[in-house]
Amino acid sequence: MPLTRVDIEKFNKVLIVFNRNSGKQLFASMFSRVNEVYKRLKDILGAKRTEIYDIKSFADLDNIAERVEAEKVDWVIIAGGDGTIRALIEKLADRNYLPYVSVFPAGTVNLVAKELLMTTDPAKWVKRVAKGIVAPVYLGRTNGHVFLTVTGIGFDSLVVNNVTEESKKLLNKMAYVVQGAELMHKELAFSNWRYKFEVCFDDEEEWYEASSVIVGKSRYYAGRYSLFDGASLASPVLHVALFSGNTRNDFMRYAACIAMEALQLEKSIVLKTAKKLEIRCNVEDFAAELDGDAITTAPLKIELEETPIKFLA
Repeated sequence: MPLTRVDIEKFNKVLIVFNRNSGKQLFASMFSRVNEVYKRLKDILGAKRTEIYDIKSFADLDNIAERVEAEKVDWVIIAGGDGTIRALIEKLADRNYLPYVSVFPAGTVNLVAKELLMTTDPAKWVKRVAKGIVAPVYLGRTNGHVFLTVTGIGFDSLVVNNVTEESKKLLNKMAYVVQGAELMHKELAFSNWRYKFEVCFDDEEEWYEASSVIVGKSRYYAGRYSLFDGASLASPVLHVALFSGNTRNDFMRYAACIAMEALQLEKSIVLKTAKKLEIRCNVEDFAAELDGDAITTAPLKIELEETPIKFLA
């Protein structure tokens, strides 16, 4: 794909959206970094064209999206984690108004920023995005909700569903490890995994059985692991892993395969690619994960948007 550039100095309106409650921001370092980005962009674009807006919860995003559309903002910079990025882009996509987007990594999980090689150093970050290099990013949809990196259902989504905002802020990524250990003991110490899923790919007639399902839309998963060959934000393909085992030993083995980035070595893991899929569950309202947040429940319809959005990265 040929390299595309845009002249950011021609933008009339640039808005930085900073989620102050995103990530483990117990000290002032992230606040000062985001403010430094703001100051440097003002030096390039001017104070009248550059604005920063703080949010304290996802409830503020409706007003942000309304404002972005009303003011015809050219470029939205999201200083937060994957959850903040996902939520704001969904609001904008549902309004059919998608300006250029950038991300400054300031969250608990920053897989989008990691794949786009975005630094937390304000000077280096601004120098890079000021080049105006456009990176296409395809959006996925799960039951109509946007995701950029990963969606899925099973053990991982149950962990995500049980991690509180307080523990995420206090423990950062360790909150997921702690909750995973608790869930392993609760669900698998004395019995096998009791949840079952059926998956259909691209409207085919065959349904596959699984105990958990991970759908990758990004190079990275769970912070640093690369599970799927060829997975990319810029690729219009969903990569799917079906885990079929339902014992404690199976799940321990799967965790090892994820840690070693070697899903293909485990015979009970089925790897497939698709444009869309459906997932149904043996219980009602089982939580599904989208970019690190539990947003919707089974049954699931997962598909890709046809046209990518434009990131400056």
